Amino acid sequence: QVQLVESGGGLVQAGDSLRLSCAASTRTFSSYAMGWFRQAPGKERECVAAINWNGGRTYYADSVKGRFTISRDNAKNTVYLQMNSLKPEDTAVYYCAARGGGYYSIRKSEYDYWGQGTQVTVSS
Repeated sequence: QVQLVESGGGLVQAGDSLRLSCAASTRTFSSYAMGWFRQAPGKERECVAAINWNGGRTYYADSVKGRFTISRDNAKNTVYLQMNSLKPEDTAVYYCAARGGGYYSIRKSEYDYWGQGTQVTVSS
């Protein structure tokens, strides 16, 4: 069982930055791919960024490409999402997720463990 705990959300203005962190409680963190998903009210949960086990490959949704950066520190069992130039449409609950096998997917059904989520609200 892997527990994931997100932190770093909050209320910011358009154009501001936030860094989300997700700490994992497992000694085998480096064997998991990690994803950041978000869900806005009335919308499906979508993958905004994902990263392979060693950070060698990453994925970004078109809506965040060039503004968000996913990274991981396997020594600290932590994955990060740096969010710059935030927009009101980025407002959502952000979740991190872990997928066994080391290679990411953009499908939420293919992730094994989920965090509780952290709220990000961007005002205009």
